[in-house]
Amino acid sequence: MSEDRVDSSATGVYGDYQRTSARLSSRVRRLLPPRLRSIISQGYWRWYDATDFLAEMIGRLPSHTLRVFLYRSLTGVHIGARTSIHRGCRFYRPSGVTIGGHTVINRDVLLDGRMGLQIGANVSISEGAAIITLEHDPDSPTFETRGALVRIGDRVFVGARAILLPGVAIGEGAVIAAGAVVTRDVEPFAIVGGVPARPIGQRRQDLTYTLDYRKFLG
Repeated sequence: MSEDRVDSSATGVYGDYQRTSARLSSRVRRLLPPRLRSIISQGYWRWYDATDFLAEMIGRLPSHTLRVFLYRSLTGVHIGARTSIHRGCRFYRPSGVTIGGHTVINRDVLLDGRMGLQIGANVSISEGAAIITLEHDPDSPTFETRGALVRIGDRVFVGARAILLPGVAIGEGAVIAAGAVVTRDVEPFAIVGGVPARPIGQRRQDLTYTLDYRKFLG
């Protein structure tokens, strides 16, 4: 792809980089020595890594109110009202993560926004879960990356240590069992478990609960 052209189809972290690069006119980029262009590119990616590091440091603060304020104001995470993010959570590309209201994200959860992550309202994500939107392709001769947006519907329950892989959509009210590895879409109100995750049950559909939980100093 030409350095002077922005691919309008680029999404996630790659789209961010192209849009930032496009702020320099093509003429200016051509006038810059290759070494300087390389330094600017390295600086961008170091800033990107620093944002992830900042989010990780915020996650260690023993104040929920302060953590949520800093996530919103410094890292760009979109967080709905009355949502709780417990200590020890990590983010990749925090600005790519959107979380609905009344959602509870327990400790040590990994939220990957590199290709976009959308989490609905009244979602419960248990400790140690990992939601991945970008990974390496083991069949690629050059170990290229591949990824896609992950969507999680309202009132989904994700069990401890579950893993959601790039591109999956989890329907409303679905349950992901502890330790499951989700590689494909999950139907609304389905219960899935195993590696890879497969349907193991069905959840009732008359759910009306509203989550509103915060752990003291958590």
